[in-house]
Amino acid sequence: MDYENITERRILVFGDSNTYGYDPERDGRYGETERYPCRIQALLGPGWTVIEEGLPGRTAVFDDPVTEGLCGLSYLTPCMMSHAPLDTLVVMLGTNDTKERFGCNAYLIAQGIGRLLKKAADTDAWRDKPDILAVCPAPIVPAYESLVFRNALGGGCAEKAAALAQELEPVVLQLGARFLDAGRVPGVEVHPLDGIHLTRSAHAALAQALVEVLKT
Repeated sequence: MDYENITERRILVFGDSNTYGYDPERDGRYGETERYPCRIQALLGPGWTVIEEGLPGRTAVFDDPVTEGLCGLSYLTPCMMSHAPLDTLVVMLGTNDTKERFGCNAYLIAQGIGRLLKKAADTDAWRDKPDILAVCPAPIVPAYESLVFRNALGGGCAEKAAALAQELEPVVLQLGARFLDAGRVPGVEVHPLDGIHLTRSAHAALAQALVEVLKT
């Protein structure tokens, strides 16, 4: 397909409620000057288009028995095709895959994300060759077990989330994609109200770290 008339670099940011920008203080959404995909757009400036695709509850590969339409693997191809041409895909998933009802450990969650990345690379939405940046989410803190989303997630999620980066990085690199561990970015922290979702300042810190990677 001819994309000569579309000259800006196009980045699709595909994730869950932290990409959506869930705000635990209001049970709502951070504003467009606060969410990390919007901050990436502001930092990159003209010549770039950043597309937000965050959905609360989205998994990498699981169909959720409670809420339909949350499987990232099922939605990925139409999503990418609807935003073609793409130059870069940023994927930050895995938090919802730790839910007790899916019965997966960190190794299997990483394998599922790898399956998603393979599908992304093979999707006919790229302007040129695939460029995928996989971001491991900031870990869930153990205190979530006594907070608002404990029943929704079930038990054991913090342990799985803490082990995910170590399992995910080799999977991502073996696929030829780029990797960033959000949990190791200074300033990226989860909100004390739920132990899962990013604070406002964490969105800013994550956006800055991602821009540094995207510009390379």
